[in-house]
Amino acid sequence: MQGSHWGTSHPGTIVKVLTPILIAAFSYPLGNRMTMAGCPSHITAIQRIFGMTLCSMPFWLICSAVAYSQAGWPNAGQNIQSFLVALFSGVIATYLFFHATDMVKNNPRQLAMIEATQSGEVIFTLLGGVLLLGDSAPSALSFLGVALIVLGMTINSLITD
Repeated sequence: MQGSHWGTSHPGTIVKVLTPILIAAFSYPLGNRMTMAGCPSHITAIQRIFGMTLCSMPFWLICSAVAYSQAGWPNAGQNIQSFLVALFSGVIATYLFFHATDMVKNNPRQLAMIEATQSGEVIFTLLGGVLLLGDSAPSALSFLGVALIVLGMTINSLITD
């Protein structure tokens, strides 16, 4: 979806952007599966989210300290965007994702299908940015990326079902 920016970006910048995305793409479902396997069955999705948040807090505090030392306090727009991401992605989407995986945790095929729906978050992020935050409209190449994501999710759900 961001292919149109690659020609104008420095390769080092691309690596700096893609590395945390790739780490998160594996860490998020891995953390969910590890907490599902390691927690007693009576632990709810909300309790697992709280545990993961609490245990990762030292990492986020270090990230915040480094960011503050390099750039200072965030401006109001960054605070609003961070709040919206935290609310919609961090709270609502994470709860729905964890609850859905709880429902099918004993069925590896359905679990894989639910985990694959994470790619749909990119579409909602794109729409939210354009509709709520005034981001520029996506290019034709970006729409091709959206179409590939939707096609992949559709094929995955048809095969997994």
